[in-house]
Amino acid sequence: MITSSLSFALIDIEFISGFSGSAGTAVITSEKAALATDGRYFNQASKQLDSNWHLLKQGLEDVPTWQEWTAEQSEGQKTVGVDPAVITAPEARKLSEKIKKKGGAELLGVKANLVDLVWANERPPRPNEKVSVLDIEFAGKKFAEKIEDLRKELDKKKSAGLIVFFFSYAAITPTTATLYVDQSKLGDKVIPHLGENVRIRPYSAIFEDSKAFGESLEMLAPIAGRPPIPKKKFWISTKASWALSLELGGEEKVEEVRSPVGDAKAIKNATELEGMRACHIRDGASLSEYFAWLEEELVVKGTKLDEVQAADKLEEIRSKKDRFVGLSFDTISSTGPNAAVIHYKPERGNCSIIDPTALYLCDSGAQYLDGTTDTTRTLHFGEPKEMERKAYTLVLKGVIALDRAVFPKGTSGFALDSLARQFLWREGLDYRHGTGHGVGSYLNVHEGPIGIGTRIQYSEVPLSIGNVLSDEPGYYEDGNFGIRIENMIMAQEAETNHKFGDKPWLSFEHVTMVPMCRKLIDGKMLTPEERTWLNDYHQEVFDKTKGFFKGDERTLKWLERETRSINVMEFTLA
Repeated sequence: MITSSLSFALIDIEFISGFSGSAGTAVITSEKAALATDGRYFNQASKQLDSNWHLLKQGLEDVPTWQEWTAEQSEGQKTVGVDPAVITAPEARKLSEKIKKKGGAELLGVKANLVDLVWANERPPRPNEKVSVLDIEFAGKKFAEKIEDLRKELDKKKSAGLIVFFFSYAAITPTTATLYVDQSKLGDKVIPHLGENVRIRPYSAIFEDSKAFGESLEMLAPIAGRPPIPKKKFWISTKASWALSLELGGEEKVEEVRSPVGDAKAIKNATELEGMRACHIRDGASLSEYFAWLEEELVVKGTKLDEVQAADKLEEIRSKKDRFVGLSFDTISSTGPNAAVIHYKPERGNCSIIDPTALYLCDSGAQYLDGTTDTTRTLHFGEPKEMERKAYTLVLKGVIALDRAVFPKGTSGFALDSLARQFLWREGLDYRHGTGHGVGSYLNVHEGPIGIGTRIQYSEVPLSIGNVLSDEPGYYEDGNFGIRIENMIMAQEAETNHKFGDKPWLSFEHVTMVPMCRKLIDGKMLTPEERTWLNDYHQEVFDKTKGFFKGDERTLKWLERETRSINVMEFTLA
């Protein structure tokens, strides 16, 4: 029950703030309200928040973190309230320490979410899509084998079990496996597929069962004044909620670890890697068909199309491809200044008409049974300005540099990030987002724990053979234009002349098959090696996708034009 002792609550829900970005935390006191987000959303948040809100631009110099800002508001023995289901246990501990250092009273977990109380009956229901079974043809490994691999890890580390959280929960112990999901979500094939290996419990039962798990742990007898401690602890991810940790018994009975499931999921097996190659060829063909259509509509026919209408056409084209299931995220179809909003989302009836004389940025992806795609291309249908060509080419050079990287085993994405930024940095330019994120196989389009960027967590996890990531540097001028190029790359063992340290060396294989925009490339800015890479890439795109365009003269002509070689001798486009 919420009492008047609570000074304010921490929340991160669009309902209370109007901010629709995917990363943000809101803090509300009786007198102030602040929303914190990262550089991807500065522009968007500035537009969506009204005058009641103070925007905390995380990562900028002299701007406090939301934790620091919260602690400042707690001065004078004020209590901070938070729904423990929306904050991780490590975050809760750090915030509690900051509050006490600033003279605040305490951080209090409030099970009755304050936003839910305000939202009341108008709160949308939970998603109720059906759970389906992914055939071994696409998964490459049986789920029972994956559970056994996990149990070996639990036994090796002497753990009592692992609570896995996703859009559901699962509890894995040495002898049991329980899936917490409402029966109404299970398709006809799910329960027979799981068989007797997995017990089904209601989604809401996870906290009740977690309490029982914690109470069932075998305790070691007290020694010399030391209180009883569990012989083994339960594992939970460092990303799991504080609420889950509390129900299991807190720090005494819980060990917070980087999820072994996340680590295993990030290393794709041979079947998944081959699926990624195949689905990106089909998806690349869809994008080429879309861009050829869009150019004809805008330039030849003079059709007035808004950003959503264009995105709808792209989805229609994709949906006709083999093994298509749906979009992997809402398409970012953005023209002119809208492209400078990094995670722009056009809304039907409230978006811009695509301007053929301005840059057009399209960041989109799809879910196929054999893989997940995420591709960004920036195009110009008229005559680009000098700065637009320069910025695009600098970004392209970054894409190429990361794609061509060779590095020793044990290298993290944190260490590779500057490869993609170096050309922008030389001009005093940069971008406020990561260079790459992990990508799932018919799973989340943003998948941890790996990534390429300046986030500290990217320094903690070395890249491994079988990782699939994005390669997506960019450049943005608020109110003017935005540029981003994004390819999917897969980590593989590299062939090198030497093996310093007697350890493997890694490189990347690109799988995205979509041409770069010729109009935006300044050939004089590319080195001979970069031009060779670009020509080879375009030849590969042409060879792998041309077969989709039999009888489609428009797309085939577009593809031939966009993949033509750059003339090395003249340093200009041939």
